[in-house]
Amino acid sequence: MWKPISKFILNNRYILLVIVLSITAFMAYHSKNLQLAYAGSKVLPLNDPAYVEYNEFKSKFGEDGAVLVIGLNDKRIWEKDAFNDWAKLSADIKNIKGIQEVLSLGRIFELKKDTTERKFNLAAVTKAPLATQAEVDSIKQKIESLKFYDGLLFNSKNGATLMAITFNKQVLNSKYRGKIVNNINQLAASFAEKHKIELHYSGLPWVRSKLSDKIAKEFVLFLVLALVTTGLVLAIFFKQFHAVFFPLLVVINGVIWALGIISLFGYQISLLLGIIPALIVIIGIPNSVLILNKYHNEFRKTGDKRHSLEVAIQKIGPTALLANVSAAIGFGVFSFTNSAILEEFGHIASINIIATYISSMILVPIIFSFLPAPSIRHTRHLDSKKLTGFLKRIDHLVFNYRNPIYLISAALVLVALYGVTKMHANGYVVDDLPKKDPIYKDLKFFEKNFDGVLPLEVSIDTKKRNGVMNASFIKRIDKFQDMVSAYPEISRALSLDEVLKMATQGFYNGNPSQYRLPNTMEQSFILSYAGKSGGKDAGSLLKAFLNKDKSETRISFQMADIGSEKMNVLLKELEVRTDSIFPKEKYNVVFTGSSRIFVKGTDYLVENLKESLLLAIGLISVIIFILFRSLRMNGIALIPNIISLIVTAGIMGYAGINLKPSTILIFSVAFGLANDQTIYFLTKYRQELENPANSISKAVSLALSETGVSMIYAAGILFFGFGIFAASNFEGTMWLGILVSITLLVALLSNLILVPALLLSLEQRINRKKVAKPLFPMDMELTDEENNRSV
Repeated sequence: MWKPISKFILNNRYILLVIVLSITAFMAYHSKNLQLAYAGSKVLPLNDPAYVEYNEFKSKFGEDGAVLVIGLNDKRIWEKDAFNDWAKLSADIKNIKGIQEVLSLGRIFELKKDTTERKFNLAAVTKAPLATQAEVDSIKQKIESLKFYDGLLFNSKNGATLMAITFNKQVLNSKYRGKIVNNINQLAASFAEKHKIELHYSGLPWVRSKLSDKIAKEFVLFLVLALVTTGLVLAIFFKQFHAVFFPLLVVINGVIWALGIISLFGYQISLLLGIIPALIVIIGIPNSVLILNKYHNEFRKTGDKRHSLEVAIQKIGPTALLANVSAAIGFGVFSFTNSAILEEFGHIASINIIATYISSMILVPIIFSFLPAPSIRHTRHLDSKKLTGFLKRIDHLVFNYRNPIYLISAALVLVALYGVTKMHANGYVVDDLPKKDPIYKDLKFFEKNFDGVLPLEVSIDTKKRNGVMNASFIKRIDKFQDMVSAYPEISRALSLDEVLKMATQGFYNGNPSQYRLPNTMEQSFILSYAGKSGGKDAGSLLKAFLNKDKSETRISFQMADIGSEKMNVLLKELEVRTDSIFPKEKYNVVFTGSSRIFVKGTDYLVENLKESLLLAIGLISVIIFILFRSLRMNGIALIPNIISLIVTAGIMGYAGINLKPSTILIFSVAFGLANDQTIYFLTKYRQELENPANSISKAVSLALSETGVSMIYAAGILFFGFGIFAASNFEGTMWLGILVSITLLVALLSNLILVPALLLSLEQRINRKKVAKPLFPMDMELTDEENNRSV
């Protein structure tokens, strides 16, 4: 099959070049439409109950993560000039197109009773720049008397305060959000510079915008690092310009295809899709290495360039195909998770790994067919004394020390398995960022001063029209929110009850002692006042907490980023305690919000880890079985790579690296890539075994001596290639690179040492049992040499 393919490629060089370049031009044209992902990661399946509840909540009450906060803890904010400028900053931000509302010390409202119209009006506490410090002091006392804002806009216990900026829904998850955030940042930075006051920024719009900026920067960074790193490794291996430049050109072509396919699929660049170009470079380069190694090897034997290129295609084509299919499976299994972000990653990675393989098999032989034949200097890398000496020592080791190899492997597995028991599934919203990152540090500021800024929403359905307005139900809300807010990780509530307390205070002309729920006698006319306040201000404040028929209400909390493990325990406890306040037969209570969705997403991915990994192992096992038609060979092929995964999991356990969305990728990806080395070795081993003159022992030695070099080259590229991700600002991406690199290194050693040892042990077992049936479905008898070496 591969012989006519090799001839077709070399006989139709010009036509194939035109086709490939046309595809590249087409992909390059479409890649200009690429956009960054502005919304949060869609981890949960669309039909997941928690995600369905979250979307229903947003359809009734609006977005829960639409607020950007700017915080400070500095007494100088109450100085006249600083206070006036803070008020001006609030007004300037409010005037930015795309901003719905701004609340701060300088832009704060109270409810005023209108006895004529029998309604409430929202009145600004600060109406103009204040002329004297005495006026500021007076305003300060007024603001501190407004209990509604205590814990929301200011902390009366430590003096911290914040500015809450609400985005319009239309711009919240669009490309305009970044521009608005940058505009806000510039205005706030000018204020901070003028008054020497340190400001802190957080909230989902801020976090997502800054993460998008980091993704965009790393998108370029990793592509450049991947090209530079693989180029240096190629230069070290080949010490030839052509063997460096043209393989890089081929993978750049693959990168263009990848970007075009992302655009054609309508996907946006997320944290995962942002590393695809670098992955294509790293995974695509070994194809060229294998072809060039075989080409140089064959040319040194025959001196015929055309024949050598044909042989390279014939021998490397099927081997590289299986290896690339194995790698594609490692990524492709994510396509079956029903998680949008992982499905996109799985689709794009698997498709482009195969696409890059095809372009490599076409372009590399064609390009080198136009170049001069390799000289002795160009093939000198095949005689590397260090590599050949290393492989000879490996050969000696596997033939003479198999039992120690098995004992060391078993001990390594046992130690690693103990580390596996230390692994935990726990994810944080921003734990992929270094602890010194401003985003992380600012989030901790708000957790310390306001119990966090991550939305936790509760919707309560009374199952009755106007049921929310029932006096006994309102008292239940008060009891419930006091119970929830008693947890140190959760802020005070923002709810219908708090609005009613504010209304009662307003009804009694701002008396702070009257910040309470209206009693039975007061409730009817205070609600009457609130109901008639149907204007833009007070009415919208009440409507934010009610659905249309007033059968359902929302209670909003902010909480700290406590991690999915602790969050699950907390939510289970809250749900149990909630049943005592809102019996299930009368009320339907749902905990939701971005915090809840993040936790559910982490749990979902961890639950799917086993399925994804087992699917990858199963599919790769099928490929190996088709190749060798032997269950024993399946075991020999899988054992070393499963060991490498156990070692990686053990390292994660000992190092305290949690299972979370960003690290879950490691296992399937590493397993798919690690099997490449096994396939390289076993395919060459089988090719040598097809020669009747070769015994199993001789086939093992020949496979080690020739394919061992290519395996080391390919593993070296992958090791250093994935190592570039250690430069990431995202901890998950950093660990992905480091741990995949470690897995590949362990897999290389396993495939160079353990696989040959297992093959020789299998040979010895065949000799002992005097089994006439050959290992493969081909005629084969054990030779005297094989019997002697296996003893």
